Amino acid sequence: MEEGMAENQIAPPHPIHRPSPSSQLPLSPTSISSSVKIILDILIRTTPQQIEPALASTGIIPTTEVVVEVLKLSYDYPFSAIKFFRWAGLAHKHSAHAWNLMVDLLGRNRLFESMWDAIRSMRQEKTLSLAAFASAFGNYCASGSFDDALMTFQVMDKYGIPNDVVAANSLLSAMCRENGGVLRALDFLETMKSKPEFCPDGDSFAILLEGLEKEGDAAKAKTTFGEMVVRVGWMPANVAAYDAFLMTLVRGEQVEEVVKFLIVMKKNSCLPGLRFFSSALDILVKRKDSKNAILIWDVVVGNGNGLVPNLSMYNAMIGLLCDCNEVDDAFRLLDEMVFHGAFPDSFTYNVIFKCLIKNKKVGDAGKFFVEMVKNEWLPTHANFAAAITMFFEGDDPEMGVQIWNFMVENKVEPLDAAANALLLGLCKLDRLSELKRNADDMLDRRISIYESTMASLKSAYYKDGRGARDKYDGLARRWKTSLGR
Repeated sequence: MEEGMAENQIAPPHPIHRPSPSSQLPLSPTSISSSVKIILDILIRTTPQQIEPALASTGIIPTTEVVVEVLKLSYDYPFSAIKFFRWAGLAHKHSAHAWNLMVDLLGRNRLFESMWDAIRSMRQEKTLSLAAFASAFGNYCASGSFDDALMTFQVMDKYGIPNDVVAANSLLSAMCRENGGVLRALDFLETMKSKPEFCPDGDSFAILLEGLEKEGDAAKAKTTFGEMVVRVGWMPANVAAYDAFLMTLVRGEQVEEVVKFLIVMKKNSCLPGLRFFSSALDILVKRKDSKNAILIWDVVVGNGNGLVPNLSMYNAMIGLLCDCNEVDDAFRLLDEMVFHGAFPDSFTYNVIFKCLIKNKKVGDAGKFFVEMVKNEWLPTHANFAAAITMFFEGDDPEMGVQIWNFMVENKVEPLDAAANALLLGLCKLDRLSELKRNADDMLDRRISIYESTMASLKSAYYKDGRGARDKYDGLARRWKTSLGR
């Protein structure tokens, strides 16, 4: 009972600094009731001997909600929490939620004798459930006491809670969360295999595979995965197991193995989930591994009978393909994405356009520009300028001029980079009359012409004779005047 818990009070209520437990909910000051604030102030500032009288003097009735809220915020003051819990229990019986919090609070603070006192009291109060033992498993494992966690599992049936596969999986999960716990969990799996009352199921293997993913142990992951298939078969719903296993291989740079396993999985109507697909894609993008990325993509997405990628996944994949100059595959994904409800955006179009420019695909880039404009996605300013340069260098200067005219007509700003690209392109082709006309128009529009561009223009005009030199000098005077504006 609560009295037994209080007897374990062997230290004053100084705070024990530990990371907040998952059950200790973050509460803002405005969300805490006035009653809870008063009680917490007493627990933090009052000596142990004076806590109960101080609480009694408040006149506060410790409702179930108040008890739960106080316990959630008292993990750093376990001995004071015991006093409070005992005092509150005099007013009414504690709820199962409050008892579970108390068990967790005591275990989190390594007060395991008091934790067991609380568990025994819960049995008497008929509020004991697997949740209390799951908390005990987790806190024993967090303290490195794996043997004690196993002992707890072994004796829980004496407290009326069956040590079935659900309980066994709870223990596996607690072990796998801690450093060094995965190996202990694998040992426990061997015990589970020989016990029909808690023989491992699909969840058991999923928990272990997630633990092995955290450890990065690809060899043991393969063994465990193979054992899972033999024991529980192929289970389409066991996505967590497939995700964890395949991610372990991806992180272990065994991507070729991933492709092989994916093919086998798909033949057995099983696939990983979006967690694997998204995470694996992120890793392969960082590695610039377009070869394996497209292989995984084609298996997982398939011909409409696999996972459905979202826009960010398509953009990541198309971006990777374009970085690796795999423009044909990039176009293939662009064509298919709308059928999956993912509509290309500015990034999609611009990363492909940039790839076409980089690889000097003059004809394809011209057609693609027309498609972009038709779909109301404009190139970036950098792509506008780079495209104009490429078209002049790639024997299609008229397309370069067309792009410039489109920018002017549609007031695409800033125009500076594209304007200089146009002037340099005209300069290299010795189209000096057209160059002069455009340069004058640019200065009228207060577009900045770079000093390096003017140097190239001077060279072209000066080698073309006296008349051309006079034209340049006039242009240069206007340019210098524009610098002062």
